[in-house]
Amino acid sequence: MLTVALHPRRAARWHFILLALVGCLPTVAGAAEIDGSALGVVWAVPFAGILLSIALMPLLVPAFWHHHYGKVALGWAAAFMLPFGALFGAGAAAAALVHAALAEYIPFIILLTALFTVAGGIHIRGNFHGSPGFNVVLMAIGAVLASFMGTTGASMLLIRPLIRANDNRRHAAHVVIFFIFIVSNAGGSLTPLGDPPLFLGFLKGVDFFWTVKHIFPETLFLVGALLAIFYVIDRHYYVKEGVCPVDPTPDTPGFAIEGKVNLLLLGVVVALVLMSGTWQPGIEFAVFGTPVGLPQLVRDVALVGVTLLSLKLTPRGVHDSNQFNWAPMLEVGKLFAGIFLTIAPVLAMLKAGPAGVFASIVGLVTAPDGQPIPAMYFWASGLLSSFLDNAPTYLVFFNLAGGDPQVLMTTLAPVLAAISAGAVFMGANSYIGNAPNLMVKAIAEDRGLRMPSFFGYMVWSCGILLPLFAVMTFIWFL
Repeated sequence: MLTVALHPRRAARWHFILLALVGCLPTVAGAAEIDGSALGVVWAVPFAGILLSIALMPLLVPAFWHHHYGKVALGWAAAFMLPFGALFGAGAAAAALVHAALAEYIPFIILLTALFTVAGGIHIRGNFHGSPGFNVVLMAIGAVLASFMGTTGASMLLIRPLIRANDNRRHAAHVVIFFIFIVSNAGGSLTPLGDPPLFLGFLKGVDFFWTVKHIFPETLFLVGALLAIFYVIDRHYYVKEGVCPVDPTPDTPGFAIEGKVNLLLLGVVVALVLMSGTWQPGIEFAVFGTPVGLPQLVRDVALVGVTLLSLKLTPRGVHDSNQFNWAPMLEVGKLFAGIFLTIAPVLAMLKAGPAGVFASIVGLVTAPDGQPIPAMYFWASGLLSSFLDNAPTYLVFFNLAGGDPQVLMTTLAPVLAAISAGAVFMGANSYIGNAPNLMVKAIAEDRGLRMPSFFGYMVWSCGILLPLFAVMTFIWFL
């Protein structure tokens, strides 16, 4: 049985916050959506602030950031919520908070926690050695798995054995970087189960197998090119290091998978996600202006049950072998809480289209004759997905291109392919472009691996990914 004990002062603080939120809820207006046409660019400052904090504070004030990153995220969230409430009313601010929590953050964090817990209960045992060949094979397997169990599920399943296989090497950060490129992003481009943007497209009416039919060549090119580039770089470091030191975490020679019950639970997670997109009973509940569908409610409650079941059924030795702890999940949970709140006005301004402050983006993706430009949709959706949540960014451009799935799958198929590829592939451009990126980084650092800073990672992504995206543009999107 799991219990959580709070210090009396901390408990009192949470009780005060909950009472304050409850006090606001009766005043919430019926509509939870923010009117982006009524907002100026200044409302993007809190989001820019949290991004810069994630990028710079670990470099400039590492000790402070390590102990107070949650407070920093809360501070930027308050920098949006308090002025918004003062100008538009407490009801509008509470509606925005409830919408961000119920429609976005809570489902996101429940799914992420379930995948983190279930994958953390699977220990792939074996005396693996992080040679370039082994690393390439493991990442190729991860790229295939990502489209069937999600980029998050594949990342959580394979990142620990990959780190363990390379823990006797002096240069291993690049291995995790390419893992993020390939498994945490590019590999999830072929089915709606792979990445949230494609799942949203599936909910909007895009056929389940449409993406595998239309962006398979792009995916094969990107994953193949990244594996080839990685092999050259990894081989260079591997030869340069010469004889590796003694493996600090030797495994028993025999290959085995421990915690096999979690493989079944992983299948349950995938089934629940698919169920929530295919079961449409037409029943939903309005919670202070935010609709919550019955499929979402059933999925989230069941995912909580899967998480608790995994914790109960997984032998303690498996968690010990994986060095399982909650630190990476806490970091992702706190940072993304701030991100989901501060991103709300930015997405609202984008959704406003020509009526919003980002109207210039609409002009960039549309030709003078009114026709959409696939190459611009690829780069616009991709670059915004590098820093914004790629799922709602996908929806913004999906609707900007007309929003009719039948037209987008046929007449405008190149445009839908560009939007899909941009949202999925370019999530690898930064640590916050896709949820698994930051989680993989946190797990690697928790295991003692020194990862690049926010901008250090982007040196790798800009130097390797952007040229590949340019080549893809000339081949497929012009």
